Formats: sequence, C-alpha cells, structure tokens
Amino acid sequence: MRIVFALISGALFGIGLCVSGMTNTLKVQGWLDIFGAWDPTLAFVMGGAILPMAVAWRMLKNQSPQPAIAQTTSSTALFDRQFVIGSVLFGAGWGIAGLCPGPAIASLGFGGIGGVVFLLAMAAGMLITPRIKARLTAAAPI
Repeated sequence: MRIVFALISGALFGIGLCVSGMTNTLKVQGWLDIFGAWDPTLAFVMGGAILPMAVAWRMLKNQSPQPAIAQTTSSTALFDRQFVIGSVLFGAGWGIAGLCPGPAIASLGFGGIGGVVFLLAMAAGMLITPRIKARLTAAAPI
C-alpha cells in the first residue's frame, strides 16, 4: 500500500512541477533575480504549497505524531550547523542551476541535457559528501 501512495504522490508532485513551471530553469532563476528581471509567478506556486500545509499543520497540531503510512517519523526540531550549511549549499545550487532535485527528476521526462548534468552532479555530491564529512569530523568535530 505504501508503494501505491508513493507512486500517486510522486506522480502528482511531478505533474505539479511541470504545470507550475518549476522545471523551467529560466523561470526559477527569474524568481530568484529580485533586483533584475524578477518573475513573481512562482510566488503563487509557493503560496499554493505553503497555505494548504499551514492549514494541515494547524489541524494536526493536537494529533498523534505517528505518520499515517510510515512506521516512524525522522524529523528533528533543532537547527544545527550541518543543517544551515546544507541549506545554504542547496539554495546556492538552486540559484545557479535553476533546478533542485524534484524538478530535475521531473525534467528528465521531456529531455534536455541540463537535467541530466544536474542529476549526475547531484549524485556525485551525494557520494562525495560522506567522505568529506568523515575527514572533517576526524580533523575537528562538527
């Protein structure tokens, strides 16, 4: 049953990314260019995601923290150094490439070398990061 829910939500997510223009790197970079040719259309995409989630969080505020489909939840409430560094790197990469992982995967469906290059670079980063982290931790604890 979990696979069915994952397939449905993944398909809806991918369709939403394509329909909203989040797979168009120029539209994303236009949204991030607040001092230049700013394109505000993605504000509606973000609002379309944030507003329903705000309502859902409010409705579930007093509910059990147990997920409906998963066995456990793996969220943490604290911001640590790794979280902040990762967020900064994610944002910088999003601004430079105009893609983040979800839209990059969705963009594979309609071709284009940019998404493939992005995904290869992302995979390389995911493989290299644990090694870099181990070396940094050995040198000085994070």
